[in-house]
Amino acid sequence: MNLFKCQSCGQVLYFENTHCERCQHRLGYIPALGTLSALEPAGGENWTALADQGGRQYRFCDNAEHDVCNWLVEADSPERFCAACRHNHTIPDLSVDDNLTRWRKLEYAKHRLFYTLIKLGLPTQNRIDDPQHGLEFDFKGDPVDGGPHVMTGHDEGIITIALKESDDAEREKMREEMGEYYRTVLGHFRHEVGHYYWDVLVRDGGHLDSCRQVFGDDRLDYNQALQDRYANGVPPDWQENFVSAYASVHPWEDFAETWAHYLHIIDTVETAGAFGISIDPKIADTDALSTEVDFEPHKAKNFQKVIDAWLPLTFAVNSLNRSMGLADMYPFVLSPAVVHKLGYIHDLVHGQVQN
Repeated sequence: MNLFKCQSCGQVLYFENTHCERCQHRLGYIPALGTLSALEPAGGENWTALADQGGRQYRFCDNAEHDVCNWLVEADSPERFCAACRHNHTIPDLSVDDNLTRWRKLEYAKHRLFYTLIKLGLPTQNRIDDPQHGLEFDFKGDPVDGGPHVMTGHDEGIITIALKESDDAEREKMREEMGEYYRTVLGHFRHEVGHYYWDVLVRDGGHLDSCRQVFGDDRLDYNQALQDRYANGVPPDWQENFVSAYASVHPWEDFAETWAHYLHIIDTVETAGAFGISIDPKIADTDALSTEVDFEPHKAKNFQKVIDAWLPLTFAVNSLNRSMGLADMYPFVLSPAVVHKLGYIHDLVHGQVQN
């Protein structure tokens, strides 16, 4: 995630900011320009964006009224929702206490997801653009009548996110019950959208053979694979070949987990670069733990450059977290096999995979 600067006063801005704390200008994100802009009123619901030298006027996404979105739509667009919110199919019942707060947490994560998808140039058609293969989201709470619990998951472009995942205590409880190192709302979005892009880029993109060579045969019975996991547990050597224990369940989950970690890495490396972070341990005899993030990770052609920055960065930040008595920011081991899988995802995203 990049840092931004107020075009009026030069104040440093963050992605979710809606007002500049120094000059009090209203702020809005322009996805086509990839920037957060200070705004001037232009009459009615329209605004002039100081970041847009073309003089175009904008208005806010309709979801701004709920304070769940700060993205802009061009004033002459027929769309009432922004490039991220028009993928919503079901939102929580806002008449229920706390649902607005929970929805806001989901939207913050979803907008960060779309920031990365757009910067990577990935297809983001919604269900109106493409009724058969478009991407849409259902944010659902468990039924009040005691019916079946809502499960987070993906089904042919429809991603369901259980509303309870926005509850920090509930999510931590589920993390412990499932023996996970890491469980976040943004992680759910990145994992589930990985399933969507397996459909779009691998299955429909003509890359099944190459993907199977890296992740295994997706034709293996998924339900049987789950039953085998429940019966036999996690392979003792899973860290040698998988980014997480869950990734070892089935090639589909391996791909989605690896995809999620790829987005984690790209976004975090960009953030490090935006802050000008460099790592140079004073006692190290080699450059293996040193890095300077002086490149745009979304545009890197060679994934090795990204991973060479990522590993020293995580060593440093994990150590900082431990100094505060906190868990590691990135509690995962990236074996050579996992780095190879991440490299495949990178090449797939950038159209560099050969079947």
